[in-house]
Amino acid sequence: MTGAEVMERPIEGDISLREAEEFIWREADILDRADYEAWLALWAPEGRYVIPLKPEATDFENTLNIVYDDAQMRRMRVERLSGGFAISATPAARTIRLASRFVTMEAGPGLIAVRSAMHLTEDKFDRQRVFVANVEHRLVRRDGALMIRDKVVRMINADGVLTSISYLF
Repeated sequence: MTGAEVMERPIEGDISLREAEEFIWREADILDRADYEAWLALWAPEGRYVIPLKPEATDFENTLNIVYDDAQMRRMRVERLSGGFAISATPAARTIRLASRFVTMEAGPGLIAVRSAMHLTEDKFDRQRVFVANVEHRLVRRDGALMIRDKVVRMINADGVLTSISYLF
């Protein structure tokens, strides 16, 4: 079998790549609309939301991260973004996320892991900034619905100079 044949063989599971793509696009739309309660509802209770400081990091518990949120920390982050004055979130940034290049990394019963490219444009204070990342979603099916078990955002400039990011990636 050649390398090209290996690349063309899909990784199979009961969650299709197309279903995962649609879920990830829906998550991007929810975040662009700042519908944070709907975003929280997408998560499995044990899920982790991670933005590592080093894009190549894999041991998130023992390395420095920009974000390392469990369910309680996700809830607290949403409350800060939507529940009143926070200097980093005032005024609220407007965002547009574009997700593409979906690749199945792993699949099995009730699970799919997908890596995609995310291009996020922020508009705040009459200026636009662009952030780009490789994003890994580990999605699980629970009671017929897809949920995020893990989301790792590997920003290409995470270890460089970053200003305040006042929204969820």
